[in-house]
Amino acid sequence: MKKIIPILVLLVSINSFAQRGGKMNERIKAQKTAFITEKLDLSSEEAEKFWPIYNAFEEKREKIKSEDLRAIKMQIRRNPDMSESEADKLLEKILKAEKELHTAKLKLVNDLKSVISSIKIIKLRAAEDEFNRILLEKLREMRQKRANRN
Repeated sequence: MKKIIPILVLLVSINSFAQRGGKMNERIKAQKTAFITEKLDLSSEEAEKFWPIYNAFEEKREKIKSEDLRAIKMQIRRNPDMSESEADKLLEKILKAEKELHTAKLKLVNDLKSVISSIKIIKLRAAEDEFNRILLEKLREMRQKRANRN
């Protein structure tokens, strides 16, 4: 019985951490949606067509990054002194993942051309970059505040 309690505490704390992370991701996604909608000045009709296309792209990109590229990075960290043949295999995997990302970006642009103007597609890239910059700044500020409290 004494061994079960620490395991339960660990599981509960992991679960609450995952929920907080999930809520944080949801908040970031909602803020990104509002930010991009404002920056692109999307009409309600445009937004209705734009977001399903963009969200499908984001899912594809996240899948490639989390499944393919993360696994490759883990392999590199585990085996920094790999052989040439192992490096060749990893390089092929990296190029394949990068090609999939590129293909997804091309599909996004082609799909968006029927929904929004080319100017707004260009503004989308700028808005994504600006949002990411602001997000990184806020994360740095949060880390500094945390470090100053400790």
